[in-house]
Amino acid sequence: MPDHSPIQYVAKNMRLDLRLIAEMIPEGARVLDIGCGDGALMAHLAAEKQADARGIEIDMQAATEAVSQGLAVIHGDADNDLKHYPDGAFDYVILSRTLQAVEKPQEVLAQMLRIGRHAIVSFPNFGHWQVRWRLLTTGRMPNTDTWNTPWYRTPNIHPCTILDFFDLAAKDGYVVERWLAVDERGLKAPWRRSVRLANLFGEQALVQLRRG
Repeated sequence: MPDHSPIQYVAKNMRLDLRLIAEMIPEGARVLDIGCGDGALMAHLAAEKQADARGIEIDMQAATEAVSQGLAVIHGDADNDLKHYPDGAFDYVILSRTLQAVEKPQEVLAQMLRIGRHAIVSFPNFGHWQVRWRLLTTGRMPNTDTWNTPWYRTPNIHPCTILDFFDLAAKDGYVVERWLAVDERGLKAPWRRSVRLANLFGEQALVQLRRG
């Protein structure tokens, strides 16, 4: 008889980038999930990887829902609350589809790699060819599967491309340990050895960093 437990159901229905991030986390890791939402990734990591998973969420309703499920989530935000964590408190610090929505992305990355040995960041790629084409042909902000909110309602204040992110990592002395570019259907980019081709064809990117 198939197991329809909540954890397995959540795992199968998690957003693509969260499923891929889960694959990158080793057994028993200490994890901080920034912008954890309702805690789906945390619950999966705790159940499947025996991770010590904690979270921060700016949306009070989502944070309350996560806490009601027994998850260690606090109400807070990446821009202001990471400074309260001690150095090296976590093995992995995760920021999924949130970097482009914070006020100070460079400072947030620095804090992530102060409190964690590794940082995993996922973000939509503003350099994707569909975004470029729609800007070129319509002269308006693009609306794609990844960039799917009208400009006047989007939380994204710092859109970036894959090249932009790699340039920032190099500038601040971070080592890219692994990365991949994917589309919304879960097809990993065959151009993963070329950052420039990934920048053109990858709808979103996942990057694991450490300090140099």
